[in-house]
Amino acid sequence: MISFFKALNPLNILWLVVILFVSRAGFLFTAPDKTTFAFAEPVARLLITPGDYLNPASTAYNILLAGIIVFAQALLLNHLVNHYNLLGKPTFLPALMYITITGLFTPFLVLSPPLLCNFLIIWMLFKLLSFYKSNDAKSAAYDLGIMVAIGSIIYLPFIYLFLVIWIALVIFRPLNWREILAGIVGYVTVFFFLAVYYYMNDSLGQFYSIWLPLATKFPDSINIHYLSFLVLIPVIVILALCFVKLQQNFFKSYVQIRKSFQLLFVVFLIAGLSFYVKTPFNLNHFLLCAVPCTVFFSYYFLYAKNKWFYESLYLLLLISIIYFQFNKF
Repeated sequence: MISFFKALNPLNILWLVVILFVSRAGFLFTAPDKTTFAFAEPVARLLITPGDYLNPASTAYNILLAGIIVFAQALLLNHLVNHYNLLGKPTFLPALMYITITGLFTPFLVLSPPLLCNFLIIWMLFKLLSFYKSNDAKSAAYDLGIMVAIGSIIYLPFIYLFLVIWIALVIFRPLNWREILAGIVGYVTVFFFLAVYYYMNDSLGQFYSIWLPLATKFPDSINIHYLSFLVLIPVIVILALCFVKLQQNFFKSYVQIRKSFQLLFVVFLIAGLSFYVKTPFNLNHFLLCAVPCTVFFSYYFLYAKNKWFYESLYLLLLISIIYFQFNKF
């Protein structure tokens, strides 16, 4: 399976559809008839009809629509990785890994704000990785600020990805206060117009209250059955092997590739640690980690030498995903 996707073969697109179906079919037999999708955070509740931000729909339709979105994101991410040559070789592994990772938990399989935000993360990475050879990053930083603001409207914890803009400027470019300020201006632009909209609707008090979740205390514990995390065992093993492989090849890589992987690690950390802002806690938040995690997975599987081991490891991951869709805890 992995060996087949190492090559950039157009026929792999058909196999991606098969993997997409296989990694989600089990949920159709165990999911409720109706599922609910929150269209927006309270930050934009005024923009839609009151009471309509939760829309119950059939589970099959929800999974189908989420699957189409995942498939489109997988192809976009695959193009991003190959365009910037992050893995050193053209390959279809990023698309395969993204489809696999986004099937880890059942909350990942339906429409959710974090899933939609992954489009913005991929778009942001196109901009962020362009910093390296750019003579002037002010325009890109301004655009990135707007992207983070839009993501914050869709899903409030996305706001912490604003830190990624500044960190990327530090990683890729010499310090320039104008470029740092451009990101802030881009972010403020969106919320300025949103504040005006709230004001015109006599709801300015609600605009101030949308920032209250940012003061949420970091939780002491998360109430999720520990058996639900057994599927993460192969994930942790793959990540560990990836970081070992990265360490071995780190100083052999081009400077741009080294900096790009540092940026991806920052995105992974910030996206993961921002979960506490959203209450109640939901596993679908960690879909925000899927994009950087995909590149890490792809790097390991592309350069792993022992074929029987990495093929077995991926098969174990896929079987675990399917098994836990039928066995909930």
